Amino acid sequence: MADLDTFRAETRTWLEANCPASMRTPMVEEEVVWGGRKQEWVNPDSKVWLDRMAEKGWTAPTWPKAYGGGGLSKAEAIVLDQEMKRINARAPLASFGLWMLGPVLLEYANEEQKKRFLPDIVAGKTRWCQGYSEPGAGSDLASLQTKCEDKGDHWLINGSKIWTSYANYADWIFCLVRTDTTKKHEGISFVLFDMTSPGVETRPILLISGSSPFCETFFTDVKVPKDQMVGTPGKGWDIAKRLLQYERQNISATGFGADRSSGPSLGDIAKRYVGLNKYGVLADGDLRGRIAKQMMYEQAFALTIRRNTELAKAGADVGPATSIIKYAAAKMNQTKTELQVEAMGHQGLGWAGDGFRPGELMATRAMLRAKGNSIEGGTSEVNLNVVAKRVLGLRDHQ
Repeated sequence: MADLDTFRAETRTWLEANCPASMRTPMVEEEVVWGGRKQEWVNPDSKVWLDRMAEKGWTAPTWPKAYGGGGLSKAEAIVLDQEMKRINARAPLASFGLWMLGPVLLEYANEEQKKRFLPDIVAGKTRWCQGYSEPGAGSDLASLQTKCEDKGDHWLINGSKIWTSYANYADWIFCLVRTDTTKKHEGISFVLFDMTSPGVETRPILLISGSSPFCETFFTDVKVPKDQMVGTPGKGWDIAKRLLQYERQNISATGFGADRSSGPSLGDIAKRYVGLNKYGVLADGDLRGRIAKQMMYEQAFALTIRRNTELAKAGADVGPATSIIKYAAAKMNQTKTELQVEAMGHQGLGWAGDGFRPGELMATRAMLRAKGNSIEGGTSEVNLNVVAKRVLGLRDHQ
């Protein structure tokens, strides 16, 4: 305990001295640091903060120091998180490499691959995207057809992916490919390659919210070095399943990125637009009740996430649990964004024009964007089937 107290004191002192003042304020979407070659530094302090945290390995605090991580114990990582929250410090880096790829590389990659890829993830030098879903392989991901042929000194990849998040901004991709057409799950492999490789093309998909975070991604005779396959040919499905656990856990824990800032709460927004009654509470009793229910749900959900995280760190199988929290998180975020728009009244229905504040326009788009929460990272229907079979032990209807 004394050692942990010392660590807390040293961490607090370091954060006070090294976290820029502007990194202790609410973060808007444009200032999120994804890292990589195409990163635009809207706020120069963002790069200063990233570099300082990465130098200590604190963008990935529990990863081994040998791969650029902080080498902290679980208890020390909790202290670091607490001390960052104490001063409202922003997360220095948002990264699919940190959330999804890194953990499976630590588990499945060889030593050379770990030393090659992990330090750049920690430092925010490489931005990754995920090549999983295909036009004919979404919920049934194991039906993927992107072909990967052994050409002796390299792999040759042909096919396409869809809903590839931020593929047009990514430097590298972790991609599921088919190396054996005679087997389904056992014919899938896991490869890594540069998005600037000849034959790679991305096309953003315009969503109803007006943004294009997803892309169609095409591969035409893309050559990939042999040493960029993780694990052995045909064993990619095991890696894919493990990575999906990390993805769903992260999606659930972050609420789909709908509220990265520490701006006004749903209750505060409702009070501003609906007003208070003579007792000083939200005037609309029905809306007040539904917002209270939402707040209790979010608190219970946060506790569930914490429990699930501790189980994962202890080595427990949290596969079915990730399906539960992924489904719950989708419903929770959709309800939250709908309540916010409802509280704003007609001001929550704007799309453009001087009659609406930026926050009101963002609320409209957030509500529309949330409709995709029940699809991305595993559809709600598929997750419910997983819960039915693997948690409740229900059999298929005969």
